[in-house]
Amino acid sequence: MTEHLTTASIEADPTVPIIHVTRDFRATPALVVRAHLDPELFVRWIGPDSRTAEIDYWDARDGGSWRYFDRGPDDVQTFRGCFHQLTDDRIVQTFTWEGMPDGVALETLTVTDLGDGWTRLHAQSLTDSFEGRDAWLNSGMESGVNSGYAKLDALLADVG
Repeated sequence: MTEHLTTASIEADPTVPIIHVTRDFRATPALVVRAHLDPELFVRWIGPDSRTAEIDYWDARDGGSWRYFDRGPDDVQTFRGCFHQLTDDRIVQTFTWEGMPDGVALETLTVTDLGDGWTRLHAQSLTDSFEGRDAWLNSGMESGVNSGYAKLDALLADVG
């Protein structure tokens, strides 16, 4: 029996300012990609339980762009980026938190069919510096990623 990663593995590369996130989902690769590109699905799972997402604009195509608000009880954070390449098994995009508008990350998400109804997601975020990468890692990212992915598990079961 294959053991699956049902909690995200988050690793910092020691030589390049990249964060690697790996997580398995009980869903098809197509459905995992769709949950990242369909704005109605995206807002249902992104981020921690204590926050809600609202799309400002979303144009999921090569060359398209996106922006969303992440609302908490006492604050609103805004994120934006551009889609560079969208394929059946890969999303390449930029990612910027507007609180630090000079910090642009290049993100690549790939999905791999593991068989038996499982898909492995691997995301890497190349940040502009080791300081920027470490700030992400120390921001509560692990909690937010795992909380969001738990919601994504439930969503994938619901829409699958």
